[in-house]
Amino acid sequence: MPIVLYNGLIVNEGEEFVGSILIEKDKIAEVFRGDVPDSVLQNSDCVPCNGKLIIPGVIDDQVHFREPGLTHKGSIATESRAALAGGVTTFMDMPNVAPQTVTIPNLEQKLKIASETSYANYAFYFGATNTNMDELRALDKNLVCGIKVFMGSSTGNMLVDDENTLRNIFSEIKIPVAIHSEDETTIKENLARYVAQYGDNIPFNCHPKIRSNEACYKSTKKAIELAKQCGTRLHVLHLSTAEEMDLFSSESLTTKQITAEVCVHHLWFTDADYAEKGALIKCNPAVKSEHDRKALRKALSDGKIDVVATDHAPHALDEKLRPYTKSASGMPLVQHSLLAMLELSKQGVFSLPLVVQKMCHNPADLFAIRNRGYIRKGYYADLVVVDLQKNTEVSKNTILYKCGWSPFEGTTFSASVEKTFLNGRCVYNNGTILDERNASQIVFNH
Repeated sequence: MPIVLYNGLIVNEGEEFVGSILIEKDKIAEVFRGDVPDSVLQNSDCVPCNGKLIIPGVIDDQVHFREPGLTHKGSIATESRAALAGGVTTFMDMPNVAPQTVTIPNLEQKLKIASETSYANYAFYFGATNTNMDELRALDKNLVCGIKVFMGSSTGNMLVDDENTLRNIFSEIKIPVAIHSEDETTIKENLARYVAQYGDNIPFNCHPKIRSNEACYKSTKKAIELAKQCGTRLHVLHLSTAEEMDLFSSESLTTKQITAEVCVHHLWFTDADYAEKGALIKCNPAVKSEHDRKALRKALSDGKIDVVATDHAPHALDEKLRPYTKSASGMPLVQHSLLAMLELSKQGVFSLPLVVQKMCHNPADLFAIRNRGYIRKGYYADLVVVDLQKNTEVSKNTILYKCGWSPFEGTTFSASVEKTFLNGRCVYNNGTILDERNASQIVFNH
């Protein structure tokens, strides 16, 4: 039977209006402003929304779901379930797993795992190394969201530091080349100084001094200069510094060759939070100063930054709670990223339409995802219903990540994800994941 999400506050394509959405099978069949015809209501399963927020499903363009090979931290099944609870209906997973997604057979293995276990729509990046240019050339580009290049320390052999290889990648790859941008030499020099002073027990508030603003700016500037020379479709991930904002343009996303992402934690936390959170907010690139956070927020509003994501990167708690040099970098975020952004909206930092643009519309446009990311007739019915009047307290008994912790523990958000629809079916309802999977592999129009 068709479903009608009835009488909600729809936020879509820069507009906010009271309306209803008719879902037939896996698609949006109609979007109504105001009244819905009686014939539609009588022949549909009506879901009253009573002024609750309805937005497109969130598309997270950067996650680490840890499968294959690192499943003590998380898995495609566990983390995609948490994503649905947070209103994230599509994820793009990174290649630094075990084995790394740097060969076509390894990509096929991940696609098979996801087809059998993922609860949310899925796509994968293909990883670049100094030695896999032949694999990159042979790759079916529509099977992946983009190519991931680490221009900073990374897992295994995935640091691309050979200049000829980097230039070849930037020149030949015509789909988004997404980079982790930190200068490895600068980081190593900084780390050596702090190890000499503290040994392994470096205070965590030194992390942004080790993985410094200079390290980020130097690498990003180099990447952008090379991309301009080579005509690369470059996407710079998890920006963290005020200085880097001068390198990006506010032109329309439809004309940009160089785009940018910011992560929720860099918009939420500052270096003042290391005193309370310590290792729990250790990530690469580092959470930096209030000045940097303010510049990131402004750049997001001004259009220099195009996408908000998470870099969701779970680790077992004992891997985090170690001395600095042995503490794993990264944190889990997909269950609470939308709530955090809605909280910033309530505080007046961002408008609701901007949140939807940066978390739903722009990822779909940037990666050329077919028929998702918008509330439009004929598009897939990936939708989220949010109660803006109901609080969400983040506590261990509500966290769905396999690792069992969150940097937001102890935070109470003033909104709650009530329902998540995936390909036309309600897959999350008031705290419960509905166990019948309904996920799809994402189709690209590269």
